[in-house]
Amino acid sequence: MLEQQIEEFKPRYAILIDETAYNRLKSRYTGKTKILGGRQAFIESAEIDDIDLIVTSMTGFAGLEPTIKAINAGKKIALANKETLVVAGEIISKLAAKNQILPVDSEHGAIFQCLHNEDPKSVDKLILTASGGPFRGKSRDELKNATIDQVLHHPTWRMGKKITVDSATLVNKGFEVIEAHWLYNVDYENIQVVVHPQSIIHSMVEFCDGSILAQLATTDMRIPIQYALNFPERIESSLPRLDFWQMKDLSFEKPDSDTFRGLKIAYDVGKSGGTLPTTFNAANEIAVAAFLNGQIKFLQIYDIIEQTISNRSNKTQPTLEDILNEDFESRKFAESILKKLK
Repeated sequence: MLEQQIEEFKPRYAILIDETAYNRLKSRYTGKTKILGGRQAFIESAEIDDIDLIVTSMTGFAGLEPTIKAINAGKKIALANKETLVVAGEIISKLAAKNQILPVDSEHGAIFQCLHNEDPKSVDKLILTASGGPFRGKSRDELKNATIDQVLHHPTWRMGKKITVDSATLVNKGFEVIEAHWLYNVDYENIQVVVHPQSIIHSMVEFCDGSILAQLATTDMRIPIQYALNFPERIESSLPRLDFWQMKDLSFEKPDSDTFRGLKIAYDVGKSGGTLPTTFNAANEIAVAAFLNGQIKFLQIYDIIEQTISNRSNKTQPTLEDILNEDFESRKFAESILKKLK
């Protein structure tokens, strides 16, 4: 697929972290695109001189180091990798200049638009909407034997496997809460999650006078991506439009944080700060991979996360080295739990 994309778009560089895949492509490719391989090439590509905007759309913890490199090199970041702010929000918020980070997630893109040209002091509350995922309204008993196919059958969005599992556990929404805290400098007590099954309102902001601004659009990720890529301009598109004459209703619910414990865990580790969010993310990545490989059941994702967090000590005001070390140690601990569960 990458080779097909190279042929179509003819980029100057194409980079594969997987060195086996890199060697395979490098040996047969004869075009003008420069093929690079390995983790270090991936990280260093964020510093290429004549790049002015970097879209960070990699999955998981892997996005942290190249994003920091890009920020330090003065690049503008269209951030689609929420884990970067989850694990290192304190570091990133100190490094990044105003408007250097443009959110790509539909929820944070919505908040970004609602806050545009508003006085930050007038903000009372950020309201993140959540679809509720494929298991909205289900009990723990009903989820004991949830299959991979059921988990990956999201009702409104078509996403990668890992983020779709995170959506089902509400871990993804928890990550977005932590991300919102760092992006907009809002206390966790003033960030609310509301289940909105139709996914038409992508998020809202409540102001001190009681007014609420909401951003609405169809469930099409091309809309927030286009906005981030072209900010501060809006450009015309032929993307689908909402038809209010055809829209039947917009409904809202309180999330079930007892069954879907990922959201509560996120609030807890977010408020604690330090290296605990890194622990949370690392354990989740191990647990989700194990679930997708058929090694554990759906609800055991929470067990691995909670046990890892409870057995790791928190280091406040961590350095990048502390975060990298905590990620490594947390993964190792989560894997040790996984072996006991098999």
